[in-house]
Amino acid sequence: SSPSPGAELIVDGLTIRFGGLTAVDGLSFEVRLGEVLSLIGPNGAGKTTAFNAITGYIVPDAGTVAYRSARIDGLKPNRIAELGVVRTFQKTSVFMGQSVLDNVLLGLHLASKQTPLAIMLGLPWVAREERALIGEARRILGFVNLSARAGDPASALPYGELRILEVAIALAAKPKLLLLDEPVSGMNPAETENFMRMLARIRALGITVLLVEHDMKMVMGVSDRV
Repeated sequence: SSPSPGAELIVDGLTIRFGGLTAVDGLSFEVRLGEVLSLIGPNGAGKTTAFNAITGYIVPDAGTVAYRSARIDGLKPNRIAELGVVRTFQKTSVFMGQSVLDNVLLGLHLASKQTPLAIMLGLPWVAREERALIGEARRILGFVNLSARAGDPASALPYGELRILEVAIALAAKPKLLLLDEPVSGMNPAETENFMRMLARIRALGITVLLVEHDMKMVMGVSDRV
């Protein structure tokens, strides 16, 4: 079928094999600009594998992935992230020994133009940019309702807030399309409810969301399409 005019991501005939096992077999779908699309299926259906291919962690055996009409299959993960396709991981990507604020700052540093040499030389623009980055990190924490936790070590956060911190780190990379891999797995109902409210705020920013999730109540509560 021909892509709809508002398609932001087009996955066409995606096939991934591990040895003799076909993990993803001819998967085709599109994500439209500004929507929340959920990818569902039983354990082992290949959802995370498909995510890995979209974000450059696996090179597909067949099929194509196009983002804003340019092919991204075969690009490195950091290049795909630079284009605005950013993901969270099932296994947390948080630095537990660092403060909540520093975790978001680390995410911002990855996207900033500072080099280790410039930081070591203490160039004046580095100090200016550092102040700006700290301000931006605080703004992101405010957006995800973690401001009160800014100075706490990440290891002190309850599970639900840890998963929200992961999303804050992803937001630091300025995503246009955010891929969430089972973001509420292991959360209690109150934590899930809180996450859903945050997702609505992310969506209001105009960020498109592709979601892999087992929690059907959440999927039905947040998705435009499944």
